[in-house]
Amino acid sequence: MEIHRIHPELLERQVRVLVVGCGGTGSAVVAGLPYLHQSLMAHGHPGGLHVTVVDGDTISPANCIRQPYSRSEIGLNKAIVLVNRLNLFWGLKWEAVPAHLRPGTFISRNYSGDDLRAHIVVGCVDTRAARAIIATSTSGFSAVGYLLDIGNSVSSGQFVLGEPQNARNKRSRSRLRTVAELFPEIVDPSLDDDNEPSCSAIQALDRQECFVNALLAQHALALLARLFRYGEISYHGGFINLASGVTSVLRIDPECWKRTRRLNKHTAPLKQRHKEDSNGRANEGRVASPDRRT
Repeated sequence: MEIHRIHPELLERQVRVLVVGCGGTGSAVVAGLPYLHQSLMAHGHPGGLHVTVVDGDTISPANCIRQPYSRSEIGLNKAIVLVNRLNLFWGLKWEAVPAHLRPGTFISRNYSGDDLRAHIVVGCVDTRAARAIIATSTSGFSAVGYLLDIGNSVSSGQFVLGEPQNARNKRSRSRLRTVAELFPEIVDPSLDDDNEPSCSAIQALDRQECFVNALLAQHALALLARLFRYGEISYHGGFINLASGVTSVLRIDPECWKRTRRLNKHTAPLKQRHKEDSNGRANEGRVASPDRRT
């Protein structure tokens, strides 16, 4: 087991955080980020957080069951509603982008053009296609420092903090592997289930239990808080199962990463066969980690 130390530049200036998706999990993450911002400022951080939320979805009646939106907000954009609410309450100047992340979008730390800027990207999306876009947008010439991915199924899920291999994070043995590197199937659009999400409130609750999103968001936020508070972490993710009550952490261990990738290479054909046997319904997300919904 190894220790990961925070990128020094995140302690020297305001930290730009980009949250992609503000559904069940994303809204819980965004609602918790002001507390992290306040904590950083109280400990003498020079600028705290500046958060941008990206989501092109509008609020539906089903969203009002387990997401922090009211019936009076049905039809309005999720990102705008949530960010305006937080800005008014906390006196912040955070931003909302009422659009989906598009293929070809470039996310970096310093670029001041039309594309998005972020030191930390938090992915809270519910399709593999969207995850693939995030993975591409934060790699290559991007200079994003961290990518935190959160996903879930009915009663279980995972959160994984990684360092995308890009202009900022060079290839190295100790670089935190991203969820896409550890579980490649999670960014395979061919495994997406076109029948999700459901517009029915009852079906939405059947697909995802009430508190799985909030619990995963709290664990992910706690990981970020420890990274900033102590300057280092000994794990970079975890897996939670509400049905069994089991929680396990993803240690910072290059040998463990290698074993995980080898295992996934062997199990990928079985998952594809299961998908074909289910007439295209990607049920494998319910029986194998990682989970992808938010």
